Amino acid sequence: MYVFDLIKRLVHKTNIPTLIYLVINVFVITGIIALLLIGFTGITFWQEFALALILYMISLFIAMSPFGEWILRLQTGCKKIKRAEQKEFIESIFQEVYEDAKKLDPHIPNKVKLYINGDSEPNAFATGRKTICITEGLLYMPQDQIKATLGHEFGHLAHKDTDLILLVSVGNLIVSAFVLGFKLVIDIGHITTSIFAAILGGTEGVIMAICNAIYHFFITLFVTGIMWLWTKIGIWLVMKSSRSNEYEADEFSYRLGYGNALCAMLDSLGGSTAKGLFASLESSHPDKDARIMHLQELGATYRVVYGAK
Repeated sequence: MYVFDLIKRLVHKTNIPTLIYLVINVFVITGIIALLLIGFTGITFWQEFALALILYMISLFIAMSPFGEWILRLQTGCKKIKRAEQKEFIESIFQEVYEDAKKLDPHIPNKVKLYINGDSEPNAFATGRKTICITEGLLYMPQDQIKATLGHEFGHLAHKDTDLILLVSVGNLIVSAFVLGFKLVIDIGHITTSIFAAILGGTEGVIMAICNAIYHFFITLFVTGIMWLWTKIGIWLVMKSSRSNEYEADEFSYRLGYGNALCAMLDSLGGSTAKGLFASLESSHPDKDARIMHLQELGATYRVVYGAK
């Protein structure tokens, strides 16, 4: 049932760009396999594609496991909440929102756990299947805004947006691993040819060394260019999906009754100092004014009074 729900979410119109990106990953891996198998006869394109698909599916299976989720927590600096006063303050708030979210959408996973990272900016993010991570800065915000933020993250879990982040993250890792392996093969070939050129010596050795250097330069340039293009396309496609999903998560928080508090929370956010994957996740968010407008269109009564004395 879970797999079918995930596939259903993946083919949702807001996630079509992400689906395209995953398909591109498979073809990139197929291309790398084809380059690695140059010289082997009797291997067709479809056999190479099938091998790439199998390897990719294995990697995605690992991604959807608790191990994959642990990797994401490690990447984003999420740790268990250890301080007694932090636990006493946040756990009851978290459980209240969790219970309300489960009532609104029973498909939200059981045993979702709360983690924290040391970022001073007030924020939170869901990742994997059963992880919500708050920043330390969020603890200093009003309780209704904390609830609104948590409601938004439960919206991501309800819509399985965080599972898609897992798929994309591991997709990046496996393609990067294949490219690294391919470059390693190229470098080994380059070094081996350089040794033969040195042993051969004379004019023939010089010509071999020059040809080897030119070949190595252009093949490295080609691989680097492909990776740059793949990364740019991937970022554009995934960010397009993520921005659409943010509006849906905002609506989930609104339906929990936190529309006005979420607007206030969005208005209070300043520039973030987040780095790494966390920064990438934050960059996928639409402009805060557009999100507030969307919440107001849903029925939020939040308004800023300008020019008041």
